[in-house]
Amino acid sequence: MRPEQGRRPHRHGAGGAFWRALTFIDAAQTFDIITNTAHAREVGYALGRFHHLLSDLPPDRLADPLPGFHVTPGYLRHYDEVLAQRGAPASPEVRYAVRFISARRDWASVLEDARARGQLELRPIHGDPKVNNVMLDAATGNAVAMVDLDTVKPGLVHYDIGDCLRSGCNLLGEETEEWQRVGFEPDLGRAILAGYLAEAGDFLTPNDYAYLYDAIRLLAFELGLRFFTDYLAGNVYFKARHRDHNLARALVQFKLTESVESQAAALRLIIRDIRQGLPGSA
Repeated sequence: MRPEQGRRPHRHGAGGAFWRALTFIDAAQTFDIITNTAHAREVGYALGRFHHLLSDLPPDRLADPLPGFHVTPGYLRHYDEVLAQRGAPASPEVRYAVRFISARRDWASVLEDARARGQLELRPIHGDPKVNNVMLDAATGNAVAMVDLDTVKPGLVHYDIGDCLRSGCNLLGEETEEWQRVGFEPDLGRAILAGYLAEAGDFLTPNDYAYLYDAIRLLAFELGLRFFTDYLAGNVYFKARHRDHNLARALVQFKLTESVESQAAALRLIIRDIRQGLPGSA
């Protein structure tokens, strides 16, 4: 909707609700799955531009609409509680998921541990930078806006970077039933990171770069953990079309995590090469 001239770009609703008016963007579209590397680069550019524009905003000026969002150790504690209360059905897929989580639980706090040590800092983040939250100009294919801003909050930019690549580099999408065929596409990852770092690379610290690979690996794992926990809890958070829907979603993310892990050396090399190619890099 377009706010009328001379009026405030928001409305107050019943019960104290606050409705924000947004600028209407004509001839723009979104996609659930990245179509090519040019599209991937634009998605990365949009997120990088978003972070760059907000990089001088003190994060404590922002409200936190979702406390604990993307803090993986908290999701792991919730999983332990649900598993202890509900148990797990005895199926091969569930046994695989339980083993998968168990093998990675000591690593799951990697980003939060780095923040506690002062290596990473809170900044304004989008919170949900999936591919379909980036609008592209229908004629040029250029990114023109990021939408779905209700999750903007203080956080680690690594949450956004990892979530963006998790969403963009799986060509089968989050809802595929062919979870065993899921893989992380490194060419798309390179394109997203190139677009992102061209905009955001100037304010990232050496420590920020050091944890980029961990962010890519962690956010796929985290979403899988959340889906699997919700499956065990009876599908109380994520909308599910059938009883095993969130189990299937979890398996997709765990398979994506495995693919990221199998390409760790290559992904670290991609990050290094892009960083070294940035203007002003040493």
